[in-house]
Amino acid sequence: MKSKYQYIFLAIGAFFILNSCNKEPGEDIIPPPETGQIRLQFNHFVDSKPLIIDSMMYMNAAGNPYEINEVMYFISDVILHQSNGSEKKIGDWKDIHYVELDIPSTLTWEVYDDIPAGNYDSITFIFGIPEEKNISFMYVNPPEDKMMWPDILGGGYHYMMINGKWLDENTEEQIYNFHLGIGQLYKGDVINYDSIYAFVQNYFTVGLPDSDFMLEPGETKEIEIIMNIESWFQTPHDFDFNEWGGAIMEIQPAMRIGVENGFDVFTTGYIR
Repeated sequence: MKSKYQYIFLAIGAFFILNSCNKEPGEDIIPPPETGQIRLQFNHFVDSKPLIIDSMMYMNAAGNPYEINEVMYFISDVILHQSNGSEKKIGDWKDIHYVELDIPSTLTWEVYDDIPAGNYDSITFIFGIPEEKNISFMYVNPPEDKMMWPDILGGGYHYMMINGKWLDENTEEQIYNFHLGIGQLYKGDVINYDSIYAFVQNYFTVGLPDSDFMLEPGETKEIEIIMNIESWFQTPHDFDFNEWGGAIMEIQPAMRIGVENGFDVFTTGYIR
């Protein structure tokens, strides 16, 4: 004779059997992800070849022999443009990325965001930091903190530092600091801090050419972004170190040349 507990266990077993029989085929299958990831890899070229630092081996369009010792910069507000017209702006974890040639870890940006799978037509980003985000002292630790732009010159942070040397008209070695950031407008022709009457936001949007890609669900796509350093010094303007000297962060016309030359500085390398 069965005890009442045996009847209870039989009833529970029957309940689970009946419920499992009522499930639709595939109901327990976990659906595949609808997103993927991207990784941005930054590399630096001169005249179509990988950059070699600390070597007086380059010649710019103005005829200045030069070398490159340091490269540091920010990019921000990366937007992935889908073929259906929608956009994905990177920013779930961070929306400003710092690159420094001497720190290998900064050359790779593991983007935290989940990126919707699909076809993407292009990538755009801001070179530098837009005005509303470029706040003094937001970076208190290295390496970003050394990019501070003096408050008296507009505050915030450098967009870029390219430091090196060039040979002047007397073939004497000179130091240059090709720095881009917030510009200043002065009353009169003399650079004087007391005569600053306005600041110029020199950041600009980069449309990365040939940056279309397809992202499959669950895939991580690596995209190489190349800075072609010689382009900072040519097209549409030849930048002459002998004319502008070695320090331009207080000379808005010189920084404007860099900004206008920047339209073709970045190109797409591999996408894999």
